[in-house]
Amino acid sequence: MTRSIRHQRACALAAAAFALFGAAACGDSDSDGGTDSPYGAPTTTESPTDEATAEGAASLATATDDNHGEFLVDNDGFSLYLFRSDSENTTTCYDACAKAWPPLLTDSADVTTDGAVDASLIGTIERTDGTMQVTYNKWPLYYYAEDDEPGETDGQGVQNVWYLVAPSGDANTTEN
Repeated sequence: MTRSIRHQRACALAAAAFALFGAAACGDSDSDGGTDSPYGAPTTTESPTDEATAEGAASLATATDDNHGEFLVDNDGFSLYLFRSDSENTTTCYDACAKAWPPLLTDSADVTTDGAVDASLIGTIERTDGTMQVTYNKWPLYYYAEDDEPGETDGQGVQNVWYLVAPSGDANTTEN
């Protein structure tokens, strides 16, 4: 992992901790201590995968595990997901959804590849905030905030709409 990404993660974690402390100090907390949002992640969780906000070109690769076979990951090995509520080249995941499912962003349309990634399936779309999100087979790509380590697949099948992405560009619907 590059020093820049480590620095960005440290800054993001510090900002998240400050924001959570500030919200608690103002009495803005859930009465049950942080229930799950409609997007499958606790509402108090911030993304551990700050590549979503990293500057620079994105990179896609593939990983394989015994439960799910082969699926897309970023250059650091973090799993990438698609959201079946999205449509072709259109994201619907903003606000609370994007906190639980941070988009894979890039500042360049030149996305690098490794493994079984099909470069012809890679694209980008502009989000409403002006950032550029990476797509694969026209599906916008996301991280899952609960995936704390490379290779984790905790977002697989959440609410039957979030799935790992197969190298073919389709949803990998294998069970956990």
